[in-house]
This record gives sequence, C-alpha cells and structure tokens, in this order.
Amino acid sequence: MSTTHFGFKTVDEKDKAGHVRGVFDSVASRYDVMNDLMSMGMHRLWKAYAVQVANLQPGDQVLDIAGGTGDLALAFAKKVGPGGRVFHTDINHAMLSTGRDRLVNQGVVLPTLACDAEKLPFRDKQFDLVSVAFGLRNMTHKETALAEMCRVLKNGGKLLVLEFSRVAQPLERAYDWYSFNVLPWLGKAVAGDADSYRYLAESIRMHPDQNALKALMKNAGFGHVDFHNLSAGVVALHVGIKC
Repeated sequence: MSTTHFGFKTVDEKDKAGHVRGVFDSVASRYDVMNDLMSMGMHRLWKAYAVQVANLQPGDQVLDIAGGTGDLALAFAKKVGPGGRVFHTDINHAMLSTGRDRLVNQGVVLPTLACDAEKLPFRDKQFDLVSVAFGLRNMTHKETALAEMCRVLKNGGKLLVLEFSRVAQPLERAYDWYSFNVLPWLGKAVAGDADSYRYLAESIRMHPDQNALKALMKNAGFGHVDFHNLSAGVVALHVGIKC
C-alpha cells in the first residue's frame, strides 16, 4: 500500500483525494469569508500581485487550476478580453459550483469544468498561462500535476503557483500559535468546522518549502523557476517558464 500525508496524518494514497474533497465540500459556502478573516484581507493583495506578474495580453489562453470561487479567473478574464479565454477548473464540485455562480452573478461566463490536475483534459501546448492558487499542497502527486501543467503550456508559457510556504524564522513561533489556535477557532465560529481549518494549518507544514518547490518545478520540465516571498514567506509566488 502506498501512503501519503493528509495534514499530519498518514493515509492511503488513493484515499487522499476523498479526504480533501470532504474538507472543501464542508467549507465551500463560507470559503471567501474565511479567507478574508484568516488573512485579514491579505489574500486579495497576494492574488493581485499574481495577476500583475502574469502580465497577460489580450487574446491569451489561460488555465486556472483549483480555481475555487473564481476570483483569479475573473481577474484574468478582464486582462485577456473577449479575444482570449480563461478556463475555470477545480476538482471539487462544491467549490466549482460556488465559483461559477459568483462569476455569473458578475456577468462573466467562462468555460468551467471539473478536472484532476494530475490528468488534465487539454492538448499539449494549449495555454499561455497556467495558474494554481492555494491548491497544489492538496494534490496527492505534486510532481505529476506539475508535469501536466508543463505539458499544456506553450513554449515560453508561464506557470504561477501561489501557495502558503515557509515563514521567516523569527515569525515561526507566533505564526504556529496563530495557525493552530486561531484558525480552528475561526473555522468553528464562522464555518462550523474546526477540523478543516486544522487540516489547513497542518497541510501548510507538510508542503515543500520555497526551494524544494522550485526544485520540483525544475524536475517537472520548467527551464527557469523563481519565487517571490510575500508577507515574510507566509505565501510564496513561484513562477516557472517552459522553455
């Protein structure tokens, strides 16, 4: 039996996706509210920075993986214009449905589909940009997912991975206290679910740090990889270029 981690727990590899699905089924309806509360609104700045780094042009083709409630897909759609296209995808149907409804309420209709990042249903070299924000750490085989993202990118295309990472050492103790005390309390108070936000804190600690993720991206086929630490490393934006 092959095993992997689900937070700090060890689970059968084939069961992890189901565990993750349960987390996001539970939190989908309150996801945006919780993001604002947990990050004190900073997640909006992190995503805005990612959009700036994407440097999209009118007509570009974009794939947003683990797109959730659609905030990045919406921002990208405004950049690529009517001549471009943004695919809004997620493996979780509850999150995808929430995001689709949010987009439609704002008058934006995008191709929206449920898909597994480890088996992307797109042709080789289709996209100018692939993005995944706060979703890579939940994937069972990160190296497989990254290789798939590389496959569907055009030569010279860009991958953006926005993800929680390793905070600067002087802040570790305070960040750990916040993560394992405040986050579950907020989850229980606002979303009625402390366990899912405890998993969030644990999954961040099990995710590769900045340099380890950079190495994974290079091994997946990206010729140039760099990262930008945001908020003292609470979050990092990794940028990979397919050569």
